[in-house]
Amino acid sequence: MKNKKTLVLGASTKPDRYAFKAITKLVDNGHSVIALGQNTGEVAGIKIYTKNIPLKNIDTVTLYLNPLRQRDYYNYIIETKPKRVIFNPGTENPEFYQLLKSNGIEVEVACTLVLLATNQY
Repeated sequence: MKNKKTLVLGASTKPDRYAFKAITKLVDNGHSVIALGQNTGEVAGIKIYTKNIPLKNIDTVTLYLNPLRQRDYYNYIIETKPKRVIFNPGTENPEFYQLLKSNGIEVEVACTLVLLATNQY
């Protein structure tokens, strides 16, 4: 399995949140994870940053932010140049799909946890 460096946007230290579960599963599956959220903390040994940090070689951005909150990150994500952005349930955003596609970034409307569980990540 190939390590896909992943940015989890909307990270949370609350175990009932899907972003928390995704970070844990990504780490369990051997992917390197960078986590960005509203509050600092740590999940599965991964530090959660609250400010945009410079990123390189990101394969995947997985979103756990509603479309309104995503707007603040449009440029950040596009400048990061990931191969793909996964829109998890509840994060669907056609406006952002178009922006990403016009910048050559693949859009995937899926659930990160399901992709990991079915070996499609």
